[in-house]
Amino acid sequence: MYATLLTLTLGPGMRSAGEKLADQFAPALRTLKGFKGVTFLGDETTGDYGSLTLWETKEDAEAAAAVTGPKLEQAVSGIAKAPPTRRFFEVYESKA
Repeated sequence: MYATLLTLTLGPGMRSAGEKLADQFAPALRTLKGFKGVTFLGDETTGDYGSLTLWETKEDAEAAAAVTGPKLEQAVSGIAKAPPTRRFFEVYESKA
């Protein structure tokens, strides 16, 4: 399993914008091949927001990023302090 950690800075007091983005992208993510789950994150004080998505394979995660990346960049144009960052991780599930 693989995870994608996406982060972006909207600035303090932008919680409603962060939640709107989450509500906009969650349904689309759920339709993509290999999707396993998503958790949205936010810090209203600093204005940092993000998501952690889980995918069956690295290829699924990368394909999803190729589809959603341009749409996200368009959606945050004019409100984000910098372009979103995206990192991919292999998921380790503890056997303990």
